[in-house]
Amino acid sequence: MGWREKQKSASSGSDSRVLKVFLLFLAFVEAATAAASYHEVSLTQPRHKNAYASMMYMGTPRDYEFYVATRVMIRSLARLNVDADLVVIASLDVPLRWVRALEEEDGARVVRVENLNNPYKNQQNFNKRFKLTLNKLYAWNLVDYDRVVMLDSDNLFLQKTDELFQCGQFCAVFINPCIFHTGLFVLQPSKAVFNDMLHELEVGRENSDGADQGFLVSYYPDLLDQPMFHPPPNGTKLDGSYRLPLGYQMDASYYYLKLRWSVPCGPNSIITFPGAPWMKPWYWWSWPVLPLGFSWHENRRQTLGYAAEMPMVLIQTVFYLGIIAVTRLARPNIPKLCYRRGEKSVSLIQTGLKLIAIWSILAAYIVPFFLVPRTLHTVLGWSLYLLGSFALSSIAVNSFLLPMLPVVAPWLLILGTLLVMACPWYSNGVVRALSVFGYAFCSAPILWISFARIVSSLQVSIEREAFFPRLGESPSPPGFNKLY
Repeated sequence: MGWREKQKSASSGSDSRVLKVFLLFLAFVEAATAAASYHEVSLTQPRHKNAYASMMYMGTPRDYEFYVATRVMIRSLARLNVDADLVVIASLDVPLRWVRALEEEDGARVVRVENLNNPYKNQQNFNKRFKLTLNKLYAWNLVDYDRVVMLDSDNLFLQKTDELFQCGQFCAVFINPCIFHTGLFVLQPSKAVFNDMLHELEVGRENSDGADQGFLVSYYPDLLDQPMFHPPPNGTKLDGSYRLPLGYQMDASYYYLKLRWSVPCGPNSIITFPGAPWMKPWYWWSWPVLPLGFSWHENRRQTLGYAAEMPMVLIQTVFYLGIIAVTRLARPNIPKLCYRRGEKSVSLIQTGLKLIAIWSILAAYIVPFFLVPRTLHTVLGWSLYLLGSFALSSIAVNSFLLPMLPVVAPWLLILGTLLVMACPWYSNGVVRALSVFGYAFCSAPILWISFARIVSSLQVSIEREAFFPRLGESPSPPGFNKLY
């Protein structure tokens, strides 16, 4: 091999090594970029000295609902132009697409954490839905901030509350006369306090409910004896622990008593919904059962919107309208059996047909309730439910040749109940409750009469020999009735 050939060979070998190194470098950069993209939510630097924080974890049947509620709360805080970061403490099993939506669409800083082990999960009064609520203790680990306002997702902000950042090391509201509520509290982050809390979990500090509420009440047992928080006019931060005025965490139950807010102590700033899990404000059935549910949905409509639920709404609407059209046009004469008086088997068949008809009517009012997307706007939700129950009721009406009015009587009464609940002129919640009770009392006879009419019509339809041949007999040939 000549000198030039050797030089070319060495040059090509060197080029190939350079190319390999370059490709390895590109692969490393790509992997690092992907890792950064995955973990960027945890590495985002704080932009403010203080933060509003909430938490998100998985493992309950209502994970998606709380995800939606968290996004609505974050966007409502952003609309108020709060001077603070919006932080979500998310467990590692929260879907990455949810994390990215919180970060990229809602402007939140997401901090990924491992779920804290709950040492109280085997105690007698423990509720499984509180298993991971101790993740709330991670708020003390947000040491990038001077103060943090820790929030549950069911808070509804009426106005800006940045003055809370002037409170001390721990501040909370006493909704219960003796026990403060952990749906909102102010804290000063501290590694020392966080580590001490973890130690208290390990040694088994007393916890009345096995959740964050019981643990924090045990950890701060003397908060009831602390002074009331009043924000200093010069904007300085206080030291120590304080009780927050009730206006910073107004229980929705207070509203339902007088159908207006009448909390004299502190600003009427934040509403919380600490009641039964199935009556949270984001469920479509919450209004008009709970009037404040409409306020929450209006807040969502102005912030997050309902694009996620609309495809299912359109599909169900088309499906229900198709059922109404098909059943009305077809109106089939289903072959039902007329019986001879002594045939017990035919009697059982007739009884079975009656039960099928009655159960189909009941299903028409029950099934649509579970098909409506649970976080849909309350007006759309009730409209879709009423459309679905009417469509499924039409199946029973046209299949069993029943009169329309008795079958749709419950539908009309449900609509009337909604109107009675939604009437705006009640002086207080007691009058509203009595009005609903009076309406239900007057509706009971109508339901009974409708049921009796349905049973009677079913009996007539089953025994109508002009439509249905006798058991074991062939139908008359065409034109037979005309000739004879």
